[in-house]
Amino acid sequence: MSSSTTTTTRTDPSRREMLAALGIGAAALAGVRGAAGQTTMPQPASASPMTPQDLGWDPQTDRYILPPLPYPYDALEPYIDTQTMQLHHDKHHAGYVRGLNASLDALDEMRTARRGVGETKHWSRQLAFNGSGHFLHVIFWNCMGPNGAGMPRGLIAERIDRDFGSFKQFRQHFETAARSVEGSGWAILVLEPTSQRLMVMQAEKHQNLTAWGVVPLLAIDVWEHAYYLKYQNRRTEYVSAFMNIINWDFVQRKLSGLIEAFSPKR
Repeated sequence: MSSSTTTTTRTDPSRREMLAALGIGAAALAGVRGAAGQTTMPQPASASPMTPQDLGWDPQTDRYILPPLPYPYDALEPYIDTQTMQLHHDKHHAGYVRGLNASLDALDEMRTARRGVGETKHWSRQLAFNGSGHFLHVIFWNCMGPNGAGMPRGLIAERIDRDFGSFKQFRQHFETAARSVEGSGWAILVLEPTSQRLMVMQAEKHQNLTAWGVVPLLAIDVWEHAYYLKYQNRRTEYVSAFMNIINWDFVQRKLSGLIEAFSPKR
């Protein structure tokens, strides 16, 4: 696709830093590999880390790219239908990738040409909108899976009990947050690295209502394009269905990697 074919000779570490800041750098995130059309089941905890391309960035071209789905388009049936997955991934997510690269290119050009404040404001907003859309969708695809659902185990289960009281209370909190986002947005389970506390947050328009420094672990997209073909305006049904396809192994590996990365070294 067009967003992944444009090359550049510039070395800009900010793109790698943006991935790392959101906790989706290869060192902090191990997960599921695969491509649409290939059946790839969740890997055991010893699975090798995901590549930059799996995370939506190509280090060879220094461009953000649309990563492949880690399972076939129809793998989440009946909870999320095939047509929604195709449109959501191939059209909507691809649009965020194009917008993210375009924003970074425009800001690079603006700095070189030393253009004015108006363009800085516009492209900064575009960077926030498209960057947030891309990064959250990378999490979204990977925190679902055909063998998902069930109860979380291990460290993620322990931290949920500690920070929410019980899995039942977490689920009620998470579903309520997802149902009640005003307009379009997300509900996100995040890790606050300093206290290593789990929190549930809402995000409107991707970039709004977050807390700086938190790292997303699990995210549900409640923009209407994520569910309208199957559920129409019945967001509550979609949110309940999502709970049946959570890939807790992915969330567990991501949490473990982040805690290791952020723990004080002696």
